[in-house]
Amino acid sequence: MGLGSTAKKIQALSDHAEKMYRQVQEMQQRVIGLEEEVDETHETVKSLDQEVDEQRALLIAIAEEQGLDAEGILAEAAIEEAEDAESETEEGAESDAPVGDATAETGE
Repeated sequence: MGLGSTAKKIQALSDHAEKMYRQVQEMQQRVIGLEEEVDETHETVKSLDQEVDEQRALLIAIAEEQGLDAEGILAEAAIEEAEDAESETEEGAESDAPVGDATAETGE
């Protein structure tokens, strides 16, 4: 009876180990697939960055040809974008203030 019980335990352990091994293999395949997707995404981003750089250079050349200060326009746009982002951040902070909090409303 002792050997039969031991054999059953060993078989159960073996079955469990095989199941875990299959799960590890599946997980490994998933990781490999994700790595490939990340590589593809990286290449796409690099390509898009290059296209944007080329378009920017083209637009600057066109602007200068038209007598416009391209760098000044870009700087002004960057400032406006930063101000917009800052005002959105401030609006979000104001909406986070607890309702009825006198110090938040009066600034005291």
